[in-house]
Amino acid sequence: MTTALNPTQLHLLKLFSFNNSEEYAREIQEVLTRHFQSQLDEESERLWDSGILDQKKLDEIRKEDLHAKH
Repeated sequence: MTTALNPTQLHLLKLFSFNNSEEYAREIQEVLTRHFQSQLDEESERLWDSGILDQKKLDEIRKEDLHAKH
């Protein structure tokens, strides 16, 4: 089975080809982590402000087995 890389994956491979040090890899990982954390924070705020997410819903999610197949 062959899996094609998407444009983001191809871009990251090109980016990493210029500097393959562990330090550079950790720096890129940190940048990506901060980016996605920011997106998650923004979406969480939107859901909270719209009333879709509240403390009751968070408590329900905490008790749920998110790895169980539904």
